[in-house]
Amino acid sequence: MVGVLFAVAWLVLPGMTSGAEAPVAGGGDGPVAGAAAQDAPEDSSAGDLVLPLVAAVAAVAVAGYAYVRRSRRARTRTTPGGEPVPDAGPAIGELDARAQALLVEADDWVRTSREELSFADGRPGMEAAARALREAEAELASAFRMRQRFDDGLPEDDAGRQQVLAGIVGRCEEAGRRLDAEAAGFDQLRGLEGDPGGALEAAEGRFRELTARTGGAGATLVELDKKYGPAATAPVAGYVEQAKDRLVFATSRLNEARQGADLDATERAIGRLRAAEAAIARAEILVHGVERLAEDLAAAAALVPAALTGGEAEIAGARERAGAGGVPGGPPDVRMGHADGVLADVREELARGPYDPVEALRRIVRGVVPVADGRAGVVSAAAWLVARASSAAAEDHIAAHRSAIGYAPRTRLAEARRLLTSTPGLTDLLTTDALARRARELAEQDIRLRGAEPEPETSPSFGGPRTCGRRG
Repeated sequence: MVGVLFAVAWLVLPGMTSGAEAPVAGGGDGPVAGAAAQDAPEDSSAGDLVLPLVAAVAAVAVAGYAYVRRSRRARTRTTPGGEPVPDAGPAIGELDARAQALLVEADDWVRTSREELSFADGRPGMEAAARALREAEAELASAFRMRQRFDDGLPEDDAGRQQVLAGIVGRCEEAGRRLDAEAAGFDQLRGLEGDPGGALEAAEGRFRELTARTGGAGATLVELDKKYGPAATAPVAGYVEQAKDRLVFATSRLNEARQGADLDATERAIGRLRAAEAAIARAEILVHGVERLAEDLAAAAALVPAALTGGEAEIAGARERAGAGGVPGGPPDVRMGHADGVLADVREELARGPYDPVEALRRIVRGVVPVADGRAGVVSAAAWLVARASSAAAEDHIAAHRSAIGYAPRTRLAEARRLLTSTPGLTDLLTTDALARRARELAEQDIRLRGAEPEPETSPSFGGPRTCGRRG
């Protein structure tokens, strides 16, 4: 374009200027501008036109080439800013899928590392591995917190959401790096490659203890069902049978590991040992779930009468406050009427026979909290017990069936755990309970969708993405 302007100026200026004596074109009585040029030879005039015309043509050609090249580059560019606006969606979608997958993987790395570390607790020098695990847990907790906010619609703009997804990916990858960095040291301290005999004896001892507990859990479950009804034991339905199946699998793998160790097939022995340890750990989660439920039901049953009394006190206080600041004889507060109805329903349920005390406490808390001012501390205690019980139930279920569980149940559970450890108020405890129950529901959906997976021949080990499959 500069060349074109230069050529045009070259052509126009001779017609706009005069000789040395002529001041301005067409000025007054002076000679007409360009008179000197008229006296010049014709070949001189033609020569003057050739150079600007050539420059103009060259400039147009260069400008056209530059335009075509720039358009082609804009269509094929992959750097930020080069993509057309409609392509921004798929980029966020791909990053979202990556973040979801990494949350599941990182949660499995952490759970597996914690699981194997529990089998090595008796060995000295495990502080570095334990520290790496805590650091990985912190990174993962931050990633889950970011995911929860993302699922809640925050931030709202695409650029901010893309940045959040990138942060989730980064924190999950960092959690994996922390575990990878300590895997070699963990192996050295555990000493499986040298002589797996000691680890085998420890696993066999834990297996025998768990076998006895499993039988006890079966008897406990029968008693709970008679005392509180099937609804109360529904969260752990099938747990004892599943634990027994895993113990049968562990028996087979322990025998194979012992045979491998006797034949100096160390690598095979270690692989089978890890599979046995993983099955024992899953069975222990299931048995513990039954034992924990028994404790929660007993504690809740003892708390229900006091919670009913405390609920009445809260409602009475709400009526006093309404009378002090309201109109005498005015219509009753709908929330107080609802709370009264809830307490009456719970009393009627208690009188009918077997009932779920944890669910009874949940109903009392939900009914009373909208009118409560905290005068009855027992309501807070009831809310805490309910939130803790539902969170623990979701944790057990997801941990025991994690091969079929996606990112959403894990995210809701992580948020419930975060609230439970943050000095929650009554509203926070209600939210914690709702999140934990939602996590359990989503986990059940994933299990129905994917189905139960068979126990693997080998199991992942302590570590992140580069090291967890080293014994596979």
